[in-house]
Amino acid sequence: MAITIAIVGRPNVGKSTLFNHLTRSRNALVSDQPGMTRDRQYGFAEFAERRFILIDTGGLHDSGATNPALADGVEKQSFTAMTEADAVFWLVDGRDGLTPVDESLVKKLRQLNKPVYLLVNKSEGLDKHAVTAEFHALGVGTPIAISSKRGSGIAALMETVMQDFPLAAVPSEEMPEGLRIGIIGRPNVGKSTLINRLLGEDRMLTFEQPGTTRDSIRIPFQRQDRHYVLIDTAGVRRRARISDTVEKLSVVKTLEALDQAQVVILVIDATEGLTDQDLTLLGLTAESGKSLLLAFNKWDGLGNDQKQTVKKQLDRRLDFADYAVIHFISALHGTGVGKLFQDIDRIGKAQTLESKPSQVTEILEAALATHQPPLVRGRRIKLRYAHLGGHNPIRIIIHGNQIEHVPMAYQRYLANVFRKKLKLIGTPVLIEFRSGTNPYAGKKNELSKRQTAKRRRLIRHVKKR
Repeated sequence: MAITIAIVGRPNVGKSTLFNHLTRSRNALVSDQPGMTRDRQYGFAEFAERRFILIDTGGLHDSGATNPALADGVEKQSFTAMTEADAVFWLVDGRDGLTPVDESLVKKLRQLNKPVYLLVNKSEGLDKHAVTAEFHALGVGTPIAISSKRGSGIAALMETVMQDFPLAAVPSEEMPEGLRIGIIGRPNVGKSTLINRLLGEDRMLTFEQPGTTRDSIRIPFQRQDRHYVLIDTAGVRRRARISDTVEKLSVVKTLEALDQAQVVILVIDATEGLTDQDLTLLGLTAESGKSLLLAFNKWDGLGNDQKQTVKKQLDRRLDFADYAVIHFISALHGTGVGKLFQDIDRIGKAQTLESKPSQVTEILEAALATHQPPLVRGRRIKLRYAHLGGHNPIRIIIHGNQIEHVPMAYQRYLANVFRKKLKLIGTPVLIEFRSGTNPYAGKKNELSKRQTAKRRRLIRHVKKR
């Protein structure tokens, strides 16, 4: 089994930058503003054809936090990561030098009784012996000068880790990638609470203040011998209300997570109903072709009249995404949450759909027999055959003539027929039309000698008359 390494330290010492460098990704949100990371972020690092599990954490002992209760929650997440980990990368700021916060942290790190690698970050352009000298006083081994931004010193660090854990790291092929499930929604609708309920632990930091989650957090886990990756995202508000640079970065990360996900769960606050911003997120998901589940959270807090109002609103406003599976849940109490995985597994099977071209063409022929395409200038649109063109999203390629005149209403009809016949749940079907090129287009027919002589006789005959 691969070893797990937690990256810890004070705010703004470069933990997320090191995480991104080692994982060769941009999964962790990076900014000059302290306190960007709040939840535990997991990722894989590869070195010498071996893989390690990394955990990015929030800043410890954030004395400048505006909300002490929130800072305590971030620290709790960080200490949970250190408890899970086999080793700890402790980052300190080489330009700030040894601080009282570092001296207080070393006491807690010693209590873990785990290997601790003291990394003196931001050492670029400085003498490594001079920048690490005062950190020897912490007594946690030899300080290692690195630059998480430029990557200097990190190769030597990973070689040291490989020597200390020679048999722990495993080849990358032994870690299968799971079905990627993106959780999106407006701020404070209960996305992180739903993640915690799905995992059965307080994995995500939850707080009454909107915008607690800033980053897109990827959480690999296993359930009933099946692998999944949950992606928690920051809440997306209307563009006019976004002024903070950090929030703008969070929205970008949310849209990236939407693009990476295979299944999207849109969490909606049932007490507020289906808002315009919910419809905007729903439209983005529909355009991307992702499988979709709608989770109306806080359902247990509604009266019967409110529930009927919400259901009528769904019938009226969800006609453009009628394929979506709707669940009424309570993330806080767990009502209806267990049923989400039943549909998620069915969607996962649908995304591995394999159908022969003959089967897909039979469905097309049955749809044409039931409802023919319209006439265009007195000519019937001819759709000849179809085949499967992709899985994420499900794409059906249809070949025929005059395809540019197929109306959108008829395309939706075909998509609904394919979705029903292929027994797809919560998954849209994208229809793509293709026409064969005419091999004689632009070519002039050359007449034979006999045809030329006959043409001349006909011309003479017409002139005589």
